[in-house]
Amino acid sequence: MNLHPLRIDVVKFDGKNNFDMWRCEVMDALTASNLEDTLLLEKKRETTTEEDWDKMNRMACGLISSYLIQEIKYYYVLYEISARQLWEILKKKYLTKSIESRLQFKRRLYHIQMKRELSIDEHMYTKLLTDIVNVDMEINEEDKVVILLNSLPEEEYEIFTLILINGRQTLNYSKIFAALVNYEVRR
Repeated sequence: MNLHPLRIDVVKFDGKNNFDMWRCEVMDALTASNLEDTLLLEKKRETTTEEDWDKMNRMACGLISSYLIQEIKYYYVLYEISARQLWEILKKKYLTKSIESRLQFKRRLYHIQMKRELSIDEHMYTKLLTDIVNVDMEINEEDKVVILLNSLPEEEYEIFTLILINGRQTLNYSKIFAALVNYEVRR
């Protein structure tokens, strides 16, 4: 068996970036290295020797670990030799709909601030909303808008924000987001 893992550029998972997207990219890296069986199969194929299976698992674990920041790697998966078990540990920690996950997402959501050099499209707020939906949390339209507007740099958006919400009876996230994109284009 020819086992030469390819190094694919994947952003290291730090517990804050989108786990589901990271997981897809790592799966692509495992597939490109012919190591996907270590995650997809419960046991080795009959045509694979025990020695090759162990080597594939060690290589898959090494590849997955190389895409984790040190704190996650050493705290959760350092001694894991089964790629499938390592994968499950990470899924339980970062993909579950636990109270801990919801609390972390809410903390990030309520404290998010847009960096001045970013455009509204690059703002991490929309990605964070997607993550929140993935853990079955619901945030009403008005709260989405209020959190978005409060996350914008005040010096650049304060007057626009006041004009935008003045006289409205309801706040629609899609309309407000579109208005912000338009405002940005015109600036």
